[in-house]
Amino acid sequence: MTTYSLDGLTPVVDPSSFVHPQASLIGDVIVGPRCYVGPHASLRGDFGRIVLAAGCNVQDGCVLHCFPGKETRLEEDAHVGHGAVLHGCLIGRGVLIGIGAIVMDDVVVEEEAFVGAGSFVRAGFVVPRRTLVTGIPARVVRTLKPEELAWKETGTREYQQLAARCLKDFRECPPLAAAEADRPSFGSSGAVPLHTIERS
Repeated sequence: MTTYSLDGLTPVVDPSSFVHPQASLIGDVIVGPRCYVGPHASLRGDFGRIVLAAGCNVQDGCVLHCFPGKETRLEEDAHVGHGAVLHGCLIGRGVLIGIGAIVMDDVVVEEEAFVGAGSFVRAGFVVPRRTLVTGIPARVVRTLKPEELAWKETGTREYQQLAARCLKDFRECPPLAAAEADRPSFGSSGAVPLHTIERS
């Protein structure tokens, strides 16, 4: 990982968390235990504090930032999809932020809520507990189903396990010129895309 101290504040990363070498952590950033931070994620604690509580994941290409004196906080087991932008907001326990979503200042996403992929959550909006919000601007669509909440928990556990796997066996290496004849593949863990659950 690339970490930068600023004005005497150095990023903190729990030893049980994995932060990709191509991620960038600046200044007042605190990453708790069992977190995963993906490649090209930018956690900029140069104006305010960025906090990831235990078990969070921030996937590749995400940006976390805030205004001076403010905070961007992810509570336990928050799950932030690829390319999302979070700015000065509170993301509650067990929340799912979809791929490419934008969550603005003073937003509160209450526990176990989902923000749909590509949504824009305007400043000051409160996403109620266990609801789905989608759209530009985002609006409450409905209450989440128990099977959707269970699906999210499974996905978050996958990323917690990925952090452990990466700590154990992640290394830079040169590419092979060709695939091996008996090349193994990653086995299925049982995780499936959400739309396959919604059909059943």
